[in-house]
Amino acid sequence: MAAAELPPLMRTELPFPCRRGKVRDVYQIGSDLLLVSTDRISAFDWVLPSGIPDKGRVLTQMSLFWFRWLGVPNHLIDDRLPDEVRQHDPNGELEGRSVLVKAAEVVPFECVVRGYLEGSGWRDYQRTGHVCGWRLPEGLLQCQQLPEPLFTPATKADQGHDENVSLAYMRQQLSEELSEELVERSLDIYRRGAAYAAERGIVIADTKFEFGLHRGELLLIDEVLTPDSSRFWPADSYQAGHPQPSFDKQFVREYLMGTTWDRNSPPPPLPPEVVAQTRAKYIEAYERLTGSDFASTQSTLGAG
Repeated sequence: MAAAELPPLMRTELPFPCRRGKVRDVYQIGSDLLLVSTDRISAFDWVLPSGIPDKGRVLTQMSLFWFRWLGVPNHLIDDRLPDEVRQHDPNGELEGRSVLVKAAEVVPFECVVRGYLEGSGWRDYQRTGHVCGWRLPEGLLQCQQLPEPLFTPATKADQGHDENVSLAYMRQQLSEELSEELVERSLDIYRRGAAYAAERGIVIADTKFEFGLHRGELLLIDEVLTPDSSRFWPADSYQAGHPQPSFDKQFVREYLMGTTWDRNSPPPPLPPEVVAQTRAKYIEAYERLTGSDFASTQSTLGAG
């Protein structure tokens, strides 16, 4: 693969211990962590060879907005780079895409909340009439709003794929008290976030949260209510009974499903127009939800 085809990875090298995920780099800064959201994008458990410019900044700034708006206990310490990091980033590459957070012990379950019937939930419902142990009414349509949001946890299989599990299974693995707190917090955050987004023309169909324990306190961690962790649909075109257009990376998944890629070999690069449209979708979601102009925000941050 030619260098020009490589995704825009972070070129700034920091002299700190680092764990690299599919789309995020995590540095150990003393007893805290620096989360750096890159412009890499993943689909079907592959990191694509094409990145989405500014994606990391969009996700970071959107999560910061939600952490502050929600007002729930979370891992955020500061969205400014520590001095010991800034000196290694003379070009400002990390600005706007990095946050300093508390190092929490991650709860080993993704807290998924579904407000609409789509994705793996829709597939399960078609086969069994259930979604992760919840019995649903007959005759529901694809993408139909559920009578009540459902908490449907997931864990990671050995191969790294998300694995849906029942609430009963989660309760067996965690304490009853912790499980109930995860359910209550997740449903509360989803309901409040979805109501806010609806006022701004976005349907949050489903989302996933991660939590961690820091000195005995349960904190909301990672990202929150972003196009990478949620399904965002435009409210003005929503209609149950078929797949919805989206503001999230489902747009990229649908493009890949229309190619000859077999999902078992390295994925193909994304065409420039798909990259550009995906970037535009992320930015539009950010601007609708926050009411802020993305370009102005980047100028304020000093980011290019």
